[in-house]
Amino acid sequence: MPATAPKPKHAAPKVADQKMFIGGKFVESVSGKTFDTINPSTSEVICRVAEGDKVDIDIAVKSARKAFESGPWGRMSGTDRSRLLNKLADAVESHKDELAALESLDNGKPIVDALDADLPLSIQCYRYYAGWADKITGQTIPINGNYFCYTRHEPVGVVGQIIPWNFPLLMQAWKWGPALACGNTVVLKPAEQTPLTALRVALLAQEVGFPDGVINVVPGYGPTAGAALAGHMDVDKVAFTGETTTGKIVMTAAAQSNLKRVSLELGGKSPNVVFADADLDAAVEGAYFGLFFNQGQCCCAGSRLFVQEKVYDEFVQKMVAKAKGRKVGDPFDPTTQQGPQVSQEQFDRVMGYIEAGREDGAQMLLGGNRVGDRGYFIAPTVFADVRDEMTIAREEIFGPVMSILKFKDVDEVIERGNRTFYGLAAAVWTKDIAKALRMANSLRAGTVWVNCFDVFDAAAPFGGFKMSGIGRELGQYALQLYTEVKTVTVAT
Repeated sequence: MPATAPKPKHAAPKVADQKMFIGGKFVESVSGKTFDTINPSTSEVICRVAEGDKVDIDIAVKSARKAFESGPWGRMSGTDRSRLLNKLADAVESHKDELAALESLDNGKPIVDALDADLPLSIQCYRYYAGWADKITGQTIPINGNYFCYTRHEPVGVVGQIIPWNFPLLMQAWKWGPALACGNTVVLKPAEQTPLTALRVALLAQEVGFPDGVINVVPGYGPTAGAALAGHMDVDKVAFTGETTTGKIVMTAAAQSNLKRVSLELGGKSPNVVFADADLDAAVEGAYFGLFFNQGQCCCAGSRLFVQEKVYDEFVQKMVAKAKGRKVGDPFDPTTQQGPQVSQEQFDRVMGYIEAGREDGAQMLLGGNRVGDRGYFIAPTVFADVRDEMTIAREEIFGPVMSILKFKDVDEVIERGNRTFYGLAAAVWTKDIAKALRMANSLRAGTVWVNCFDVFDAAAPFGGFKMSGIGRELGQYALQLYTEVKTVTVAT
């Protein structure tokens, strides 16, 4: 049989300068300021984007408030909200190639990953919450006396949402899906590094019939636009996904303004535990994916890889061999497995951690260097003989840097796995179900994967213990973030 022809390279899209989206229209910033969004593969400017600040946020909040209180959105039934969310899912699906290309251009992730992960998960999220929009119900409650008592779950109101740059499309869906299903209006601030897909999806939402002002997108910087949103007196709730230090700033701003509701999905330093009785090849595959996927730019990355001492050397050997074959390069090449880090700042941060690993005495078995002479590419890097007190074992790196640690037994690895102020995710690899369940019950993390990693579904809640966040995204639990419970008691 003839050999299969290689898949053609995808074309990088051409992008015009972008405005912000407020009240159903694309508008310039009041100041007229713009900022560059950069192609991380080339370090070149993609386009200029309107830079929002406090004044623009205020206009967007007023637009969202008007839509919530006096527009058709507030009178719309759950059935009609469901119909619009399904239409948005259809629109995203019909534009998936365009959106994947925009995501790869702006973020640097391989387009195959955008097509295989980001787009399907985003579409699923909108469809999932479309299904919930007409099923948000309260309870009737028997109380003492001659009273009829019931609860209503009402929308919070105007919601400010701040999303990160690592999964722009997906984080937008995670935020918009439950907020819109519950009947809220939103003001979204995308990351300044990756604003393009948020603006494109906003236009799709407008085109499928969302009323003016229900959805507003204001690109800008954290200290200006983000701070203005978190501290705005007429925003009823703020949702933030990002790193923990910024999460504290958002929470402080919310408390010091109007005590608005807050949900936070923050950083992680997730333990990924491989026992000697695990299927070692499957564990290598899972740990490889769990760390290197998305250039290591995942809050739940398995960045503390604990391997039981009996199989430690064999595991390390297999992992190095696996990582050596990882192809780093142009994200529009369908054979590329790893693109660039998202920005110069992130590139410098990751390289700094690699240097810290060397200085602390970890054994670097692979990588540690830049790839190419332009863009922000870093070679897959593997450190062995890592100790708990080392910087690379304590701090969130957010890059393609694997730290492999050795452990002896269950009690030890539970204690060490929990020895962190993070608690976002964890994973366990073993054939012993009793051991797996003991680990799952003992690890202080919001998600524990057993013999798998990075398994996501819109129905499964996601969020962190400890300093990895407040609240849960996805699933039925996310609806709690976007509704207020009202008790009504009627004398009969």
